Amino acid sequence: MPKKPHKPTPSSRTGTLVVLVTCPGRKVGEMMGHTLVQKRLAACVNVVPNLTSIYRWEKSVRREVEVLLIIKTRRSRLPALIRCVRGLHPYTIPEIVALPLVGGSAPYLSWLRNSTT
Repeated sequence: MPKKPHKPTPSSRTGTLVVLVTCPGRKVGEMMGHTLVQKRLAACVNVVPNLTSIYRWEKSVRREVEVLLIIKTRRSRLPALIRCVRGLHPYTIPEIVALPLVGGSAPYLSWLRNSTT
């Protein structure tokens, strides 16, 4: 018997997100992470060093060593988080992309929600 495709159920919609942001260096990344957690816009921010980004900017292909922020937050906090990142970020157009969390450890997701209220 063929398996039925998985359909998301209300219990798998967590209302939480992972937001990815790249920064020019560790100092900027840690400052942004601290600010986001302090303002309760994020429950946790991982600062991942030595990321190589290759991208097109002003008609040329560029290569930069950056820091990646992995930000955990609630969907409802995203607009304020984006405003905060834009205000702190030194780039003209910072990378800010949000991915939905469709599941995870129930205690962790509960902590995430409670840390961003």
